[in-house]
Amino acid sequence: MRKIIVPLLLLVLTASCSSRLYYWGSTGSGTTLYEKLAYQQYDKQTPEAICNLVCLYEDMVTNPGGTRQVPPPGICAEYGYLLLQPSTAEYFAQYASRSQRKAFGSGDFTASFQERGLEMLAKEIELYPESAKFIEPLLKKAKGGGK
Repeated sequence: MRKIIVPLLLLVLTASCSSRLYYWGSTGSGTTLYEKLAYQQYDKQTPEAICNLVCLYEDMVTNPGGTRQVPPPGICAEYGYLLLQPSTAEYFAQYASRSQRKAFGSGDFTASFQERGLEMLAKEIELYPESAKFIEPLLKKAKGGGK
């Protein structure tokens, strides 16, 4: 009996380790695309880095992977907050590549980013209700009702 239980237990443990709960962008060289682009954006803060990060967030939100099939915790909030920054739409309109702009369709990035940003903050609360305490004040402020 012991000869069966030990290998079965090892199989179950190793199988659970290989599954990923969330999609963090394509992987390569030991880091995820999210890690790479988030670091670039915060390290160098170039307009191109912001454009790349916006596109990655959009991919992570619209094509969630992993076993849960939802965006990772905090991603919708980060994405929404980034979209609500006034400079993001300006940078995107000026520095995004043709394919990046095409993915967002609209020529008026200010209005579409504002709308999508509010939507993403609300989605963070929907997916992760425990985040409401932090996100609701941001939503209130973004809608013009905050300090």
